[in-house]
Amino acid sequence: MTTALASRVEPRPVEEDVAKPPGRWVRPAVFGLLAATALLYFWNLTASGYGNSFYAAAVQSGTQDWKAWLFGSLDAGNVLTVDKPPAALWVTTAFARLFGFSSFTVLAPQALMGVASVGLLYLTVKRTSGPVAGLFAGAAFALTPVAALMFKFNNPDALLTLLLIAGAYCTIRAIEKASPRWLMFAGVAIGFGFLTKMMQAFLVLPAFGLAYLIAAPASLGKRLLHLAGAVVSVVVSAGWFIALVDLWPTASRPYIGGSADDSLLELALGYNGLGRIFGGSGGGGGVMVGGPGGGMSGGNVGFGGESGLTRMFGASFGGEVSWLLPAALIGLVAGLWFTRRAAGTDRTRAALVVWGGWMLVTALVFSYMSGIVHPYYAVALAPSIAAVVAISGTSLWRGRAHLAPRVFLSLMIAASAVWAYILLDRDADWLPVLRWVIVGLGLVTATVVLVGVPPLRELVAVVATAAVLTVGLGTAAYAVETASQAHSGSIPISGPATGGERGMGGPGMEESASTELGTALAATTTKWAAATSSSQSAANLELASGKSVIGIGGWSGSDPAPTLAEFQQYVADGEITYYVEGGRGGGPGGGSNEISEWVAANFTATTVGEQTVYRLLS
Repeated sequence: MTTALASRVEPRPVEEDVAKPPGRWVRPAVFGLLAATALLYFWNLTASGYGNSFYAAAVQSGTQDWKAWLFGSLDAGNVLTVDKPPAALWVTTAFARLFGFSSFTVLAPQALMGVASVGLLYLTVKRTSGPVAGLFAGAAFALTPVAALMFKFNNPDALLTLLLIAGAYCTIRAIEKASPRWLMFAGVAIGFGFLTKMMQAFLVLPAFGLAYLIAAPASLGKRLLHLAGAVVSVVVSAGWFIALVDLWPTASRPYIGGSADDSLLELALGYNGLGRIFGGSGGGGGVMVGGPGGGMSGGNVGFGGESGLTRMFGASFGGEVSWLLPAALIGLVAGLWFTRRAAGTDRTRAALVVWGGWMLVTALVFSYMSGIVHPYYAVALAPSIAAVVAISGTSLWRGRAHLAPRVFLSLMIAASAVWAYILLDRDADWLPVLRWVIVGLGLVTATVVLVGVPPLRELVAVVATAAVLTVGLGTAAYAVETASQAHSGSIPISGPATGGERGMGGPGMEESASTELGTALAATTTKWAAATSSSQSAANLELASGKSVIGIGGWSGSDPAPTLAEFQQYVADGEITYYVEGGRGGGPGGGSNEISEWVAANFTATTVGEQTVYRLLS
């Protein structure tokens, strides 16, 4: 492709458009996008109850005790934490402390993060590619099914996604004028991303660093120095809390759930780090096999399906996030090709490196992970896909007077239509006519674009609208359907409901406590109302009673907290009223089995609401 054509397709016309004052239509359009996003994410929000009861119980504990808030403890008595760092809990607990603990205050912060993520994505893409591209990116992201799922659910992924977009925004700002300050802000965002979901936040760092190294208008030495400063900001932003945990006397803080040696750093490198990628032992959190069949299994949708290059398109991840992925891959190739001879500081190419690198690295890591991986992780992939499609698609549309851009653009449209048909066909009984409408409209639109759009304003508008509908109609319908459903368990899933709530349980998943048991626990006055095996069982008891419950052994029952000796001391001191039988027994290093045996040998069992309960107070 000639330099002349490349320059006409990109990048100068776009940079000139970006520099112009926005049209009168832009601000109303942005407000409309944000309002529609808020409506989608807040719509029917409390239908999911407390969502993931594991994290909801930790929020409740944080409203009852300041130390539980700081460390992310499951129980207000601070026996052990959840198996993630607490940044997401800090935000949600603050909301619940301000407005009271309820289903709404547990879930609303994630919805607000979703609206903020869409707005920030718009601002980021707009800086390099103009308001049209920004609006398309924001809308495409908002209407990705996994986004409509996770911004209505209380897992840490909502905050992680917002922080990653914030990191991209700061990186783009840094590239514009080789600003070390903005680059350090990007590092801070990623550092707090680590405190949200640990090493997953680092998947974007190669793309951010490469883009700055290529495009920042400064000498190579200054660029390297600025990147070194950004690395320091990442380390400081993530490391302060790790240092706090390590320096805090272990006797006066909770055990770090999921870790092998009560260490947050080990949790990051083991159970929530390399164990997720390579499988095998994850430390105290249990064996990292990815659930039934493991992460490598093709038989369990909730655990990622078969690992390999096609995982993002498979039954597990496909409906969550892949609707625009074929178009994004085609658009990335086209965008990098047409900007190959542009100036080193070219904004469009820098943006494609930021978003395209984010997309490729994250997708490849998710695709080949052999440990625990869940489809909802893909919400962190969705912003990059939307941004790449928006940037490349609008750029190719501007260059449609030339054959080469039309070829790539028509391929993007046709690929989106065909792939939407395939995804919708997997749920063939749900809106069966929709897939035929999309594929028919898409192939006709792709043909018209390839042949050449007549230069009549009305026809141009019709073809542009048809292209947008082709790309967005399938994912939008799936997202709206997802948002209308209640979701529960630890593994929420997008898509049409097949009966009941959309979600799967995890280790230790139990039914909610009976009314009788909840009432009995609520009437207690001891430090802990009860103890039971596993954190998930304890979480349900806490939510039913509003009281603190020890989840012996943590999420999988294998954390060495509390030990038998510690538990016996709690009982001797009169700090626990009941032991509730049930949950998951102890795994390697856990003490829940021996505690259960000791209780059964020394106390009398009774039945409360069809559950076996031991009263531990004399």
